[in-house]
Amino acid sequence: MDRTDQKNYTAAIREAAGIIKGGGLVSFPTETVYGLGANALGPEAVRKIFAAKGRSPDNPLIVHIASMPELDDVADDIPQVALKLAGAFWPGPLAMILLKKDIVPHETTGGLGTVAVRLPSHETARALIAEVGVPIAAPSSNASGKPSATDAAHVEADLSGAIDMILDGGPSPIGIESTVADLSSFPPRILRPGFITLEDLRKIEPSFEVFDGRDPRPRSPGMKYTHYSPAARVIVFSGEPENVAAAIIKTAGENEKIGKKTGVMACDETARYYGGVRARVISAGSRERVNDIAFNLFRVLREFDFYGVDIILAEGYAAEGLGFSVMDRLVRASGEAALKV
Repeated sequence: MDRTDQKNYTAAIREAAGIIKGGGLVSFPTETVYGLGANALGPEAVRKIFAAKGRSPDNPLIVHIASMPELDDVADDIPQVALKLAGAFWPGPLAMILLKKDIVPHETTGGLGTVAVRLPSHETARALIAEVGVPIAAPSSNASGKPSATDAAHVEADLSGAIDMILDGGPSPIGIESTVADLSSFPPRILRPGFITLEDLRKIEPSFEVFDGRDPRPRSPGMKYTHYSPAARVIVFSGEPENVAAAIIKTAGENEKIGKKTGVMACDETARYYGGVRARVISAGSRERVNDIAFNLFRVLREFDFYGVDIILAEGYAAEGLGFSVMDRLVRASGEAALKV
């Protein structure tokens, strides 16, 4: 498996495109996280994605296109709201679920009659898709269920030997996956929150709702309750920062008594609270800049794995705006509801 550098990018994109055209797998950078790409229209190539990640075949993939006209190649009966959202947020971190055209195989859509489509803003991602000449199906480049990969080293740690090439484009600038909006029925719904928030979407289409969790079959990546999980158990605490810190200090002490190696995911404003705690304390950034928390989230979860902690005690965030997306990832990493303190 090759891992490229910036110096050879033009040649690397051509090489990566050749691999995908030949039915292989390439990890490539996007503005959200690294994607694991294959020919979206090739059933055999798409099956390799599921095999490499250990991913359930009923978990649909996002189809990535390089330009707006390509939307007509993969989606049918495109509603006006989709065009309005594309005008506002594409290229960018928004995937839209639409009725699929027959050219998109059921392997790509998890057996559904809909397809999730995204036009990424990352220059390398779009250059690769354009060079391939067909849409690229790409979930995140990590072992299934693990924290998403936000740089090439994460991909290498999870998928070395299972894929053909990594295009190394440095850290993904956003750090959490795209927002997924279901436009295949009314009212439109957010199935997976991301960098584009509910508030952003409602400025374009006021009828937007948030998925209520009652659909028994995943219609989008990231809908399974336990997801994005490090090796350690994650417990999320929500409430006023002082109350959260007190609860984390108490829980860390209890774990220390039974020999559990503990990590604390703090923020810049609260990291000093844990000076007397026998735990690995890592700040995810400032509460005043939730974008930074999102950017660092998966990296910090993976860092705790590097230090071999048994349990991660994580501070929660206000579930509004981008904080809602961050809390979605933390709660899914935990597999349990946040503890209110």
